[in-house]
Amino acid sequence: MTMIRDEDIIEMDAPPATTAVRLYLPEIVRGMVTTLRHMFRRKITVQYPEQTLPRPILRYRGVHRLNRDEQGRVACVACFMCSTICPARCIHIEAAEAPWPDREKYPVTFDIDELRCIYCGLCEYSCPVDAIELTPEHEVVGRTRDELIYDKEKLLEMYDRTRQVKPRRNPPITGYPSTGRRGDAPAGTTPAPPDPPAEDGSNRASAAPQEHTAR
Repeated sequence: MTMIRDEDIIEMDAPPATTAVRLYLPEIVRGMVTTLRHMFRRKITVQYPEQTLPRPILRYRGVHRLNRDEQGRVACVACFMCSTICPARCIHIEAAEAPWPDREKYPVTFDIDELRCIYCGLCEYSCPVDAIELTPEHEVVGRTRDELIYDKEKLLEMYDRTRQVKPRRNPPITGYPSTGRRGDAPAGTTPAPPDPPAEDGSNRASAAPQEHTAR
């Protein structure tokens, strides 16, 4: 164990406080100068909600949305990466076998609790197919907690509302041929039709969904 030598110890004494310091007069003067300096600057106050300030569209972390691909289908492949990485555990997904040949699974249920979410953006960063994004929308009001639990239909509707303001990036992903092109569906596009029946005559989407809850 190394001992500290006496000659290495430096004693420091606080300077004696003057009467002005004891009465906080210098601090009061500095505070009044700062107040007067800001009084004559240009005001940036706006009359919200009639007036709004510009905000960064691409980086803004507002309400979530589920993107559609170029065919109007939900772009999510139900990989559960967003629900796994979510620190607030506010994403709930149930997956089933996809009726389309370009993916293995798709979400039957996709719920996000907007009240529990901390809007960190990790779900957007972790998504491998650019299916979930945070939008510039922030003016969301609900009378009950259930109104602010966004299901898949609400999340897809949010995409339809914000796709012109914030287009989907849709980067190319290995193994997913529908990626790499601008994913905005044409105006008036509706979701994909119901899942086609399987070869045995049963509905493939009616199979028991795989439920995943990150813990």
